[in-house]
Amino acid sequence: MIEYPLLFPISDAALDTIAEALTVQGFMLMDNFLDPALAQQISAEVQNLAEYAFKPAAIGRENEAQLAPDIRSNTLYWIKGQTLPQQHYLAVMEQLRVGLNRRLFMGLFDFECQYSHYAPGDFYATHLDAFTGQSNRVLSTVYYLNPHWSEEDQGELVLYRDEHSPALLTAMPKFNRCVVFLSDTFPHEVRVTHKDRYAVAGWYRINTSIDGHIDPPIEYSSAK
Repeated sequence: MIEYPLLFPISDAALDTIAEALTVQGFMLMDNFLDPALAQQISAEVQNLAEYAFKPAAIGRENEAQLAPDIRSNTLYWIKGQTLPQQHYLAVMEQLRVGLNRRLFMGLFDFECQYSHYAPGDFYATHLDAFTGQSNRVLSTVYYLNPHWSEEDQGELVLYRDEHSPALLTAMPKFNRCVVFLSDTFPHEVRVTHKDRYAVAGWYRINTSIDGHIDPPIEYSSAK
């Protein structure tokens, strides 16, 4: 498995390594993803917002979204760039979008993301972020904001090659760690957590606008 300590701003060497990992294996785990000061600012903001602004997470998109606590039980808050930490995070992810488009010609059009909180006992059952040919999400990202995380806390992100294969990647949600993977390729789950677990979940999307129907839509949908 390819790993790389990613620094801010994203260097050309780091972008080359990420592009290679996505080409070879379809995913990558990166520690030290952001500048430590920025990581601390984002962590403080997400914990503050979780106390009053988060909403139960649903499955499905737009009008088809519905609560399904037997499948996922976390809460979330959509990031719209309203604060400096959010703006700085989106700027980093824009660097990644541009860098991957230049190297892999992925056609990544925009990026949507949300703060996510899993309270003790929360989980997300195995699922795909996108189905081939049926979604404009093509690349998923999960950035973790949990200092002092231990194996006993669990809450790991687990990627599978398919629904019948053993785990391909088991990632503890450690502070300042980021996982990137192809949205329509890897079924994945969030195992039950035993401690408050915070992250930024995001998706790069392609533009599938047809006949005046704008896609990606402007409004925010329910997701991870």
